[in-house]
Amino acid sequence: MRIGELAGIVGVTTRAIRHYHHLGLLPEPERRANGYREYGLRHAVVLARIRRLTELGLGLAEVRDVLADDAGRELAEVLAELDADLARQEGAIRERRERLRVLLDGAERGVLSAEGPVSPELGEFFAEMARSTAGREGPESAMAAKDRELLALIDTTAPQEERDRFMAALHPALSTPEAVERAHQVYALLDALAEADLADPRTEAAVDEAAGALVAALPDSLLEELGTEGVRAVADGVGSGDDRFLQAFFSDFAPAQAEAVRRGMRLLIERGAR
Repeated sequence: MRIGELAGIVGVTTRAIRHYHHLGLLPEPERRANGYREYGLRHAVVLARIRRLTELGLGLAEVRDVLADDAGRELAEVLAELDADLARQEGAIRERRERLRVLLDGAERGVLSAEGPVSPELGEFFAEMARSTAGREGPESAMAAKDRELLALIDTTAPQEERDRFMAALHPALSTPEAVERAHQVYALLDALAEADLADPRTEAAVDEAAGALVAALPDSLLEELGTEGVRAVADGVGSGDDRFLQAFFSDFAPAQAEAVRRGMRLLIERGAR
């Protein structure tokens, strides 16, 4: 048989046959006097087996193990391993579909944010923020957008148990109309510091005002969750070289905004000590 005839009989492409030759899966046939390869029944049998094994999901390296006389692995062992791998994939797919179902349900209820996909808890939190801003005039606060991005980052990187505790501690910040209004006041004051010069004496009062508004907006539950040392790390750890995440966090703020956040964290520590 010529290569095209072999490919047609087994139901593969000539390109696949050449690839199997290259990998050593299918023995090279002898060439006739005219230079063409001459395939026999044995080649068709091996090629058919390769096709069956790959259709089961085995990789070509695993196929080589099965075909090799000295591979040291029985076909049953390889197939059992493949079955276990497929079971793991099925479990992962089910889990992903469950997460997608939650997100789609959230989309129907209007809680799917632009920063998503995020956890259902954070999605609900973002929805509360969105509802609280409904009807407000003007563009969205730049600081509010940064806040959502940071929360989405924490949502992605923190272990689930820690994330759940953090979200529960943060929730009082938007639990009442008064709390929502305080949050928007903080955003506005921090936005106003975007171009402020710390060397300007007038900036000092604006920074203090923003810091005071920030600490007033933060619930005691957040201090309890982060702990005094955690809050102090935000207030004093930046620039020490010990915490690259905090450095990156503050590098995204204007200098006056970063200083207002640091002062707010110090005020939060003082409030917790009283």
